[in-house]
Amino acid sequence: MRISTFVTAIAFGVLVSGAAYALDAAAPAAAPTVDAAAKAAKSAECSKQADAKGLHGKERKKFREDCKKAK
Repeated sequence: MRISTFVTAIAFGVLVSGAAYALDAAAPAAAPTVDAAAKAAKSAECSKQADAKGLHGKERKKFREDCKKAK
C-alpha cells in the first residue's frame, strides 16, 4: 500500500505542475505600449542631440534628462 500511495502522490504532483505550466504558457505576452515606443523615440532623439553637442558624462546625463522632460 505504501508504494501505491507514493506513486499516486507523484502522479498528482506531475498533473498539478503540468496544469500550472499550461496556464503560464497560455497567458499572452504583454505587447509594448505606444507610450513605451514614444519614450524610446524621445530618448534616441535626445541622445542624437547630445552626440551632436559632444557631451559626455554628467553633462550628457543632465542634458538628456532635461531634453526628455521638455518633449
